[in-house]
Amino acid sequence: MAALSLLGRIALRHLLGRRRQTVVGISGVAVGVGFFLAVSSLMVGSQRDFINTLVDAAPHIVISDEVRSPPPQPGLRRFSGAVALHGYKVRNEARGIKDWQQIVAAAGAVPGAIVAPSLTGAVTLRLSGREEPLALVGVDPDLQAKISTIEANLRVGRLHDLETTQGGIIVSEELAQRLGLNVADVVSATSSRGGTRTLRVVGLFKRGRAQIGSASGYVLLREAQSALGRPFIINTIAIKLADPYAAQEVAARLEHRFGYKTESWQERSADVLSLLVTRNVIMYSVVSAILLVASFGIYTAVSTSVADKRRDIAILRSMGFSESDLQLVFVLEGLALALVGVLLGWGLGRGLLAALGAVPFRIAGETEHLPLDRSLFQYAIAAGASLIAGSVAAWLPARKAARVDPVDILRGAV
Repeated sequence: MAALSLLGRIALRHLLGRRRQTVVGISGVAVGVGFFLAVSSLMVGSQRDFINTLVDAAPHIVISDEVRSPPPQPGLRRFSGAVALHGYKVRNEARGIKDWQQIVAAAGAVPGAIVAPSLTGAVTLRLSGREEPLALVGVDPDLQAKISTIEANLRVGRLHDLETTQGGIIVSEELAQRLGLNVADVVSATSSRGGTRTLRVVGLFKRGRAQIGSASGYVLLREAQSALGRPFIINTIAIKLADPYAAQEVAARLEHRFGYKTESWQERSADVLSLLVTRNVIMYSVVSAILLVASFGIYTAVSTSVADKRRDIAILRSMGFSESDLQLVFVLEGLALALVGVLLGWGLGRGLLAALGAVPFRIAGETEHLPLDRSLFQYAIAAGASLIAGSVAAWLPARKAARVDPVDILRGAV
């Protein structure tokens, strides 16, 4: 311990003796750590915010009235390999999930799961000679509010208004503007089966909500079943889990049991999630390059110290200091520069994060701020990476110092 303390004092004296190089090395690390924190916190924060939006804005699992591959024809199943069927026509069936109550019960048995059946179909809205296609979605307002963020995306009205108003419908502001609709206005809806219903606007979705869609309208489930001529039928089951990251496992289990196409949020967003992986590789390559450049300041400072202290190194070797002792002296110099630079860089990074977080952005008519990850984990990554880079940058010239032959230096041969 006493030997380490002595080596530390020698390293400190070297640093204080060359203050300009010391300040340059510390400044490089501080700037690198500060910008590492700013870039990493911005990228990780935006990614986390994006994933949270994906997870919260829509159900974690969606079961539809589709199958990934159609069942084989009975003849082929009965006489496999012995017959071949040509020119047959598949019988048209009314789409919908059969025995959906059983599926809802099975999904509801998952701990913490919320299950909401719904019916979606196409209608045409007509008002004063103008027409607009609409995807009519029949929902249970209480369940829908628990599995999605629809309630938070309402500019006017509430989901509960669908229950208190006969024939109530909620549409987007874009659609309302195209048809000239306002809250409490009445519009007619015609389904593909020819049935016509009169609906009253009770709410408006905010503009720019892509997860809802400007051509979607929400009504009560029984209202949609009546308007579409499909009583007691549903074609979608939405599920929200207590643990969103268990969605793939639960979805696979339900699809295997019931046969209907069951998609987790990870499957629906697979392309986006793969892009995030590429984005992370680019991000960490950039921030690692920042710290690598910062470590050159430590390398330069320690290399200069080694070059200037060659005679001192020879004297220390002649006094009995080993090669590892001399290596440790210069590595301690690099670690000291990195440590002080990290502390200053934390302060710089915190200031940069405060400045970035205070910048307002106008998105879809609302003021938003940059999502930043201010967790201690970011500070720990920046510190760890800087200390490792600083140690390596100091160790390289320290190896050269340890290999100095004291006899050659003291004789003036080198």
